[in-house]
Parts: sequence; structure tokens; C-alpha cells
Amino acid sequence: MTEDSTTIDGQTILEHLNEFRVRLTWAVGGLVVATVISFAFTEQLLEFLIKPYGEQLQTLSPTEGIETYFKVALMSGVIISMPWILYQLWLFITPGLHGNERRFVYIFVPSATFLFLLGVAFAWLVLLPAAILFLSTFMSEIFWAQWTSNEYIGFATTFLFWLGLSFELPLIIYFLSRVGVITSQTLREHWRVAIVGIAVLAALVTPSIDPVTMLLTMIPLVILYGLSIFLASIGQKQFQRSVALQMEEQEQAETQVEQTEGDTEEE
Repeated sequence: MTEDSTTIDGQTILEHLNEFRVRLTWAVGGLVVATVISFAFTEQLLEFLIKPYGEQLQTLSPTEGIETYFKVALMSGVIISMPWILYQLWLFITPGLHGNERRFVYIFVPSATFLFLLGVAFAWLVLLPAAILFLSTFMSEIFWAQWTSNEYIGFATTFLFWLGLSFELPLIIYFLSRVGVITSQTLREHWRVAIVGIAVLAALVTPSIDPVTMLLTMIPLVILYGLSIFLASIGQKQFQRSVALQMEEQEQAETQVEQTEGDTEEE
């Protein structure tokens, strides 16, 4: 096997794996630090999370309370350390980018963090109260809602986290179009498939099976898909300009080489 076959972006596969290990270590380290910091206000977070439910939660096992406590601290650590984790991800993919593309870190990290927090805020302010109201009052004459801490906190944190990640869709689409992987025309032509995919995604990120919460989740995702088409058109134009610029620079370099060879032959 030749050296070129085991080299990617100027690095060997082993070097890529080592770089991945380093970035993963730094990301996990940041998560651990953020989680430790979160212990200082986890109790307040628990009180905040149970407000939509409005009642004290049950624990059915001796360790359920402390397990829920650590779960909330970990989720808080993930949210706090999200900019750091995204920055480590950017550092991992940076070697494969051109010099002028590396400046996009100043767009990628703040935008990804903002979209994640926007998704968490939307889930907390709109979707979670609606879902809890529907589920806690469903056939109340038959069912008495007495939720446990593990089930309720797991429901709430899972909902907040995955919807936050779902809001990253426009940014992902933009960078895929920026490197020529996808085009806005493709997104427009396959909008029906996208709606089905969004419905499946909404069903996956929604921890309940009620259609109301699923529809409320689909609405912002459909809007984000429309925003993704717009951002894809921008990324596509930037990709085409960068390709044209590279071709022009390559032609100029070839012309200079030909002129140099011609001058050498004349001498």
C-alpha cells in the first residue's frame, strides 16, 4: 500500500485517529468540568424543571432521587459545554479546509450554539408545557397522573436536548452546500420526502406518542427546512465562486509554468 493511499488531507489515517482522540478527550474534559460546575445549581434546575408539572415527584427506588439529580447535572453540563464541544469538532475538521474556509469558525460555533439554545428555549416555552398539559389531563377521570422523578425528568431533558440538536439543521445544510455536497435545487425538489423525514424526526425527538406534541414539533422543523433551502442557495453560490477562483488560479499557475519553460528553451 502506497503512502498516498493512507493519507487524507496531508495526514495519515493514524494521525487522523490520534487527532480525533485528542479532540474527543478535550471535549469530554470540558463536559466533565461543566457538569461539576452544574452541581452548584442542580437543585434549582430540578425545581425549575418540575414547574410545568406543578407537583412533587415520586421516587420508587432508593437511588432514583440521586440518579435523577446526576442526570440533570449532566444535561446542564452538556448545554454549558456545547460551545466548547463544537469548537473541538471544528478543530478536528479544520485540516481538511482551505485557508479562507477556516475563518468560518467565527460563524460555526456561535451559530450552532445559538440554534441549539433556541431549540431548547422553544421546547421549554412552547412544546413541553403543551405536552405535559395534554398528558397529565388525558382521561383524568380514569387515570391519576402521579409521575416519578426518573420518568418525568427523563422525559423533559430528552425532549429539550434532542429538539435543541434538531434546530442545528439549517447550519448543517449550509456547510454541506458550502462544500458542494448538496444544492438548494435538490432540497426544493425533494420537499415531500423532507416532510416525511421531518415527521419521523419529530416522532423520534418527542418522548410521547400524542399527535399534538408531534405536530407542534413539526411546525418549527418545517420552517427550519425552508430556512435551510435559503442558506443552501447562499452556500452553493459561495462554493461555485470558490471553485471558479481555484480554477482561475490553477490556469494562471499553468500559464506561468509554460512561460517559464518557454523562456528556458529560448535561452
